[in-house]
Amino acid sequence: MGLNRREFLQVMSIAAAGGMALDAPAALAAPSAGQLYDVPRFGNVHFLHFTDCHAQLKPIYFREPSANLGVGAASGHVPHLVGEQLLRQAGLKPGSAAAHAFTCLDFEKAAHTYGKVGGFAHLSTLVKRMKASRPGALLLDGGDTWQGSATALWTQGQDMVDACLALGVDVMTAHWEMTLGDKRVKEIVDKDFKGKVDFVAQNIKTTDFGDQVFPPYVIKEMNGVPVAVIGQAFPYTPIANPRYMVPEWSFGIQEENMQAMVDEARAKGAKVVVVLSHNGMDVDLKMASRVRGIDAILGGHTHDGVPQPVIVSNGAGKTLVTNAGSNGKFLGVLDFDVRDGKVSDFRYKLLPVFSRFLPADREMEALVTRVRAPYEAKLNEQLAVTQGTLYRRGNFNGSFDQLIVDALLESKGADIAFSPGFRWGTSLLPGSPILMEHLMDQTATTYSYTTLTEMTGATIKTVLEDVADNLFNPDPYYQQGGDMVRVGGMTYAIEPAAKIGARIQDMRLNGKLIEADKKYKVAGWAPVAEGASGTPVWDVVAGWLRDKKTVAPRAINTPRLIGVQGNPGLIA
Repeated sequence: MGLNRREFLQVMSIAAAGGMALDAPAALAAPSAGQLYDVPRFGNVHFLHFTDCHAQLKPIYFREPSANLGVGAASGHVPHLVGEQLLRQAGLKPGSAAAHAFTCLDFEKAAHTYGKVGGFAHLSTLVKRMKASRPGALLLDGGDTWQGSATALWTQGQDMVDACLALGVDVMTAHWEMTLGDKRVKEIVDKDFKGKVDFVAQNIKTTDFGDQVFPPYVIKEMNGVPVAVIGQAFPYTPIANPRYMVPEWSFGIQEENMQAMVDEARAKGAKVVVVLSHNGMDVDLKMASRVRGIDAILGGHTHDGVPQPVIVSNGAGKTLVTNAGSNGKFLGVLDFDVRDGKVSDFRYKLLPVFSRFLPADREMEALVTRVRAPYEAKLNEQLAVTQGTLYRRGNFNGSFDQLIVDALLESKGADIAFSPGFRWGTSLLPGSPILMEHLMDQTATTYSYTTLTEMTGATIKTVLEDVADNLFNPDPYYQQGGDMVRVGGMTYAIEPAAKIGARIQDMRLNGKLIEADKKYKVAGWAPVAEGASGTPVWDVVAGWLRDKKTVAPRAINTPRLIGVQGNPGLIA
């Protein structure tokens, strides 16, 4: 549910009053952060929110998507706006720092102009600045924090646990954390986090008796106001990721239990109730329309950097729905003015973390240096040089994904290659060295085995149809995965708005139609089945890159799109 014109103008006026620098280049021209991070305190209840940092401790480049298609009622609405359409909706000036933060427009030029984003040392400086002006502010971590880098993989997430404790995280929920395994997750929560971080998830229960595995929510008092934070972990963890890693835990959306938890928190005196969610924004929008009593949903999973909240009406009032991007690139700042026991007004700002304009926090920088030190030689191995931009983000394919499927095709002697539609992964500019660290940024999971399988044409179509339905089912509650699987060697067409089973069309290999009964050699990686094995994908791709030494710009194998002309979620 999007904003109507009147509500949108109200939000924009509120944001401007709250210090939102909608035209940011002037601020960036200053020698310090200046106006860009001058967000005056408002009200008496404050939340700081980051999500989906995917273990990126150092500043990075990150390209936003050129394809984020909405289907059904979501078409043409936030978060399914990209490029100029998003700038127009949000009132952001083309060519500004904000335009670079929220879109992929002129990515290479803007990246050179504004520099890298994120980095925990710079994020820490911003968190401290916001907390200094907001007594009692809570820092919320939306999950996908302990996975996504080589060092997170090699330390079983310990580097990120230490960094988040130093950052001052107060409350956390989860998704990819579960791929470290249930025992490791419990170890961190019960030992490292004990007495320091509240790990909440109303929708994680035991498979036997349905008991809560973690507390569903926490209530804290802030400036005399009791506030509740309810956790919503990624609902489809056992489907999108290996079930055997969390064999005794169930997940799901659990809307009815969410309503019960909201009511329970209110009954215990909470005057403000927010949900820290890893649903994905479309799911959050639907949940906000159906569950009463939530003041705001601070969301993640889909990596959408959304400049302003969407205001959703439900049976008992309105709920703000936000999403705070990824890779440590943004910090959401939500201020509520609570009077007479209820929220009377709010301000919200999604602040881009430009490392060039936020000095590094010395303590955090020292910690990052220390945890990375044992691995620096391995991380800094130069595998090749890229002549083109490498990125992963968007509904269909990215140039880094293309590099991976090209390497699999050649190294495995396959007809077709699949790479998962993961949303995490950093970007590289033309002329950059491809370091082992950068490859691991794209591939670091606990189950990154490569596979070579014979599949019939009919099976290949079934696989693509299933993934397409996970992405384009018009009911958000059935959207179970990431973006579309990346395909190498084979071309196809897709009609996102078609019914399941009819979206994938015109599958061809070397110009010839794929035959339903014929078998094809298909390479892939990251199988979710228990007992899978194989050479790690980073070893396969690293060997391929070492042989190439220089990688030409990738010819991206994007499917032919049907029925999406004029969709504002697509840059033509």
